[in-house]
Amino acid sequence: MRIDDQLHIDTPEGARLSLSLAGPIPRALAYGLDLALRGLILFLVSIPLMLMGGHGYGLYLVLMFLLEWFYPVFFEMLWQGRTPGKRAMKLAVVHGNGAPLSLNGSLVRNLLRTADLFPIAYLTGFVVMLISPRLQRLGDLAADTVVIHVPEPLQAQRSPGEGSEAPDWPLSRDDQLVLLAFSERAPGLSRQRQEELARLAFPEQPPPAALEKLRRVARHVLGDPGGGRP
Repeated sequence: MRIDDQLHIDTPEGARLSLSLAGPIPRALAYGLDLALRGLILFLVSIPLMLMGGHGYGLYLVLMFLLEWFYPVFFEMLWQGRTPGKRAMKLAVVHGNGAPLSLNGSLVRNLLRTADLFPIAYLTGFVVMLISPRLQRLGDLAADTVVIHVPEPLQAQRSPGEGSEAPDWPLSRDDQLVLLAFSERAPGLSRQRQEELARLAFPEQPPPAALEKLRRVARHVLGDPGGGRP
């Protein structure tokens, strides 16, 4: 049975972006962590809310509704397609073309979660995921999203003091795909070649500074685990 697979995307610039698709096992583990965290939040707030009587019970139901439907949307927008569970499992949600997850995409994939739950225990979502070429459940198919293992450059392979930096220009979809491709291919390129590519993006800066800036911007687009500018 296929557990994980590769998704290859050819960008308009001719670069090939390879993403490692996440199978049902790591996704189930991430969902379990998120479910446990939601349960912990409900438990911690239930004690003071229950002391408030009927109003507290009403607030508890509202909180339960918000956590069920908008917990994943909130964190996927905050952490570049990752909930706490996905972050712990080093997973992220992106669109099928490799672009970062949009708000509409997150809403669609999560609001259709009830269809994947039918009849019980994500049975429909599990079956659809196994037969889908890109390991997508129904919500992913509707939103054109995939769940991937976070590429290695996103992990802690960086020098002390390095971080991410928001771009100082409006990013287009093509810009995002180019940065994804750079992050994927950079480890296999010489430093000289990386600096040549960086000079194309930031010609006003010397090669070393241009390369460091390009790396920080790429980490920002991909969702840097450490966050923040250096």
